[in-house]
Formats: sequence, C-alpha cells, structure tokens
Amino acid sequence: MSDAMTPVGTPADPETSAGPETPTAPETDAAPGPQPLGVARTPVGDPAVDAQLVRLADADHLAVSGHLEVYEDVHRGLRDALGALDRGPGPSGPPAFPGAPASHDNRS
Repeated sequence: MSDAMTPVGTPADPETSAGPETPTAPETDAAPGPQPLGVARTPVGDPAVDAQLVRLADADHLAVSGHLEVYEDVHRGLRDALGALDRGPGPSGPPAFPGAPASHDNRS
C-alpha cells in the first residue's frame, strides 16, 4: 500500500482539506465605544426628579459594567425625591405616638 492514511482523529493537511469556512468579521483598529440609545428624557417639572433623569444620561457613555453604579445612584435619588413627598411642606414635629387617637377638633 503506497497510499498514506491519516489516522482517525488526526486532521488532514489544512492546505488541502476542504472543510466549511468560518466567516470572520473584518478587523478594525479600535472597537467602537459605547453608543447612546437615543432614548428621550422628558423633564417632568420636579427639579429633584429632573436631575436624576439627567444623571441617567451618564450611562450612555459608559461600558455596560459601569451602568449599575449609575442606575443605583439614580434609584437612590428617585427614592429620596419620593420620600420628600411624604414629608411634605409644613412644620416638622415628632411622629405621632403609635396607637394614640388622632386629635380632631369638631367644634363649629
């Protein structure tokens, strides 16, 4: 036998083997950086909330690994703004004693 056989499990000569070609993406010098999503942020009229919407824009220029920090910061800011609504304007006094009847003045 003069034909040389390739042992099982050994690849044939890559120069002459015909196999499926894997398409490759063209190589570029630099990978593209983060791209903004282009989501419109419409101001709502509350300065505290609007400031947090502006802060969200910071995530547009960060890699995905940096998004979490921005989102957590915005979440804290929005939670604080919502909590401020509960406090509302007016005198700040000590919280009511739990279980104490509310004082109502029903005199006319």
